[in-house]
Amino acid sequence: MDRYDELFFRVAEHDDELAFKTLFDQFFSPLCVFACRYVYDRDECEDIVQEVFLKFWINRRKIVVRNSLRNLLVTAVKHSCIDFLRLKDEEQSAKEYLMEHPDDDDGSNIFALDELEQIMDKALSTLPANARRSFEMNRFECKTYSEIAALQNLSVRTVESHIAKALKLLRTELRDFLPPPI
Repeated sequence: MDRYDELFFRVAEHDDELAFKTLFDQFFSPLCVFACRYVYDRDECEDIVQEVFLKFWINRRKIVVRNSLRNLLVTAVKHSCIDFLRLKDEEQSAKEYLMEHPDDDDGSNIFALDELEQIMDKALSTLPANARRSFEMNRFECKTYSEIAALQNLSVRTVESHIAKALKLLRTELRDFLPPPI
């Protein structure tokens, strides 16, 4: 067991914040340099690495280190960079579509969107707090079921159930806004 694995053990088993800070200080800069291989914006790289460390702290008791902590962190940063780029590409595609089709929105949709938002808020307010929060974290904050489960101290199955309940309710309440089934 190398020094970093020992520090990770202290973090995972004893919630040792000093050990976590030591790992953060040791790996933050090198991981930012690594992230810059994928994402060419230094600030974004720092945000990605900080997010990886946040997830690392939140899930510290569940993490299993197979090879080494260094490999685990590098892999997590790599996947986070890929996710960031994928999301950025989707946003860029949407912007390009809007630029290519400026006449698609004549302004009348704004009223429908306001009405839709009000109906959706009213429907979501009828859900239990955990179900509503699970849905909002998934749909509006782009969190995975696993992340939501960790943040709310729930099982992934419970999160799945909450989101399924919310979607069923929204399909019923928003049926006038949805396209007809095929």
